[in-house]
Amino acid sequence: MKLPPGKIPIDLLKTVVFKNLGVERPEVTVGPAAGVDGAVLEVGDKSVIVSMDPITGAVEHIGWLAVNVNANDVATFGVAPAFLFSCIMLPEKADSATVEAICTQMDAAAKSLGIAIVGGHCESTPSLANPIVVGCIMGTTEKGNYVTASGAEAGDKLILTKSAGIEGTAILASDREVALKEALNPSALQKAKDFYQQISVVKDALTAYETGGVHAMHDPTEGGVAGGIHEIADASNVGANIYEAAIPVQPETARICSHFRIDPLQLISSGALLIAAEPQGAEKIITNLTQQHINASIIGEFTENPNQRVIIRKNGAARTLPRPASDHLWKALNR
Repeated sequence: MKLPPGKIPIDLLKTVVFKNLGVERPEVTVGPAAGVDGAVLEVGDKSVIVSMDPITGAVEHIGWLAVNVNANDVATFGVAPAFLFSCIMLPEKADSATVEAICTQMDAAAKSLGIAIVGGHCESTPSLANPIVVGCIMGTTEKGNYVTASGAEAGDKLILTKSAGIEGTAILASDREVALKEALNPSALQKAKDFYQQISVVKDALTAYETGGVHAMHDPTEGGVAGGIHEIADASNVGANIYEAAIPVQPETARICSHFRIDPLQLISSGALLIAAEPQGAEKIITNLTQQHINASIIGEFTENPNQRVIIRKNGAARTLPRPASDHLWKALNR
């Protein structure tokens, strides 16, 4: 079985990866599960949230992304990220300037979020075409004071912060600038590059969690908003009704996706946050996010039947919510 680019298929994750997890330890409260992007370890009177992610599809801002993408995963538990370990793998052609660029980006991102970089590894790796940075971030909280992506309930409103395809827009605008000069004018192209400034959802997640009424949170990374909805629904064993017209897509994202013939809802979307909230608390969450200058919209609701995940298209047609076999970023990068 040849694997697609990006995340491996969920069936392979369940039948192979999750069946080979070493010993069981009592400290592990939340372990590996589909749709859950971190683990919870009980250490004394504290819960320790741990998450790990690689950055593989970006080049220019790889250090910045490595910190923010991993920090986002911890923040979706309602916990502030605090400590970062990194593994930096470089092509054989890389020089000291590459190391400096990645490390200074990581330093700036970590300082902006209050994170200490406490260890890791850096090497020149044979046969590697582009740099890869793997990050592991930890955060601590009072025991049990967190949510997971598996907590969504039927009837919950689904809130999306910001818009679809944020990270993918920034990556393509930066790494495929020449190809996009016909699709976007210089001002729009620069604005798309600046989407990197929207990558963090730490403030989004902590604001929502502190408001109350949050049952689950998840950041839609690979697979975009569509993939992220499936992941939170998988983890929570629920269905979903999604309204395409309610999902914000910024003009720059729409133009880039049109140019590469890809779906913005299936484009990597770090910077957006999915929030499952009690119906009576959803508007308060949106109000508090707005006060923090974070746009947020109700884009649907979770339902009882996990086998029914429906998207109502802008023309009113009801269709099965697509489950991306591979993030559409890879389609764009291969064209």
